[in-house]
Amino acid sequence: MISFNIPVHIGTEEKFIREAISSHKISGDGMFTEKCTQWMENRFKAAKVFLTTSGSSALDMAAQLCGILPGDEVILPSYTFSSTANSFILAGARLVFVDIRPDTMNMDEQKLEAAITTKTKVIVPVHYAGVACEMDTIMKIARSYGLMVVEDAAQGVMSKYKGNALGTIGDFGCYSFHETKNYSMGEGGAIVINNPEYIERAEILREKGTNRSKFFRGQVDRYTWQDFGDSYLPSELNAAYLWAQLEKADEINNSRLEIWNRYYKALKSLGDFDLIQIPYIPDDCKHNAHIFYIKLRNLRERTSFISYLAEHGIESVFHYVPLHSAPAGIKFGRFNGKDVYTTAESERLTRLPLYYGLNLEDVDKVVKTVMDFFR
Repeated sequence: MISFNIPVHIGTEEKFIREAISSHKISGDGMFTEKCTQWMENRFKAAKVFLTTSGSSALDMAAQLCGILPGDEVILPSYTFSSTANSFILAGARLVFVDIRPDTMNMDEQKLEAAITTKTKVIVPVHYAGVACEMDTIMKIARSYGLMVVEDAAQGVMSKYKGNALGTIGDFGCYSFHETKNYSMGEGGAIVINNPEYIERAEILREKGTNRSKFFRGQVDRYTWQDFGDSYLPSELNAAYLWAQLEKADEINNSRLEIWNRYYKALKSLGDFDLIQIPYIPDDCKHNAHIFYIKLRNLRERTSFISYLAEHGIESVFHYVPLHSAPAGIKFGRFNGKDVYTTAESERLTRLPLYYGLNLEDVDKVVKTVMDFFR
């Protein structure tokens, strides 16, 4: 069976984990946390990065830092994972879903203004498949209405929009290092703070509401409970695992891009004959090959396609069921305007195997099987 995903393993993870254990500092914010955060700050030109226990907890922090009050509204796409919504529900917000663009599967920036009300507080663009939303337009609208922007860049590590790293454009950016992502620490994530005014508040929020970090830096003689907070620090063991991969970030990225491009070139002819739709990458976007998806003509054909690949030893997986159609989506939010593309496009899409270490012979087997399905 050709698996859809196998978590990244470089080979030095165990060595670094042993080093973390030997340092007698495994609870978080140790040597490997510092290495990972400095790497991201330097590589992405970010004001400040904090590792978190998950991409979800990074979003939790962002929602708290936005100062959401009960009844505030947050605009987001319905085509995303539940974590995007849960973090803002936890903060007390109501969800306002907008339709997506069929070309990128991202939030349709042209639908934003119609969704804004006097209660709107935050816009949450989700960079699907590591391909950037139209951030210039989103930021312009947000600034003109005095709204904050939280980038859900869970899939966007190493991707760019007009030369800027995803996650560094809005007020806050959120990464995921789950085992399904390009770079993994098992469970983990990071929040990018792009406005320096929020750094100290984020540090307190992440440290259970205390100024413990200041104490360890020698800036205060004791630490105390300052504000609401939670425990968002990942273990040093997780950070050590991630560091092994960040050291090889370009190698991993280039390998994934090679696989993605091989799929693209081989399957383009099916797209030219309108048998499938393959991914579209806008000129201003530099993606990270997080996902290679194809869109079949309808739900029935997609179901047959996934079954056919499985019969030939290939795992292909569809993606999100739109949140606004789920019980919790109905309970906590509403869809603004008409659902023209969200549901229809989500029912067509399935993802092909793509992970670091997938050999090119297996990629060619997947391509051949896809071609055989249409023959």
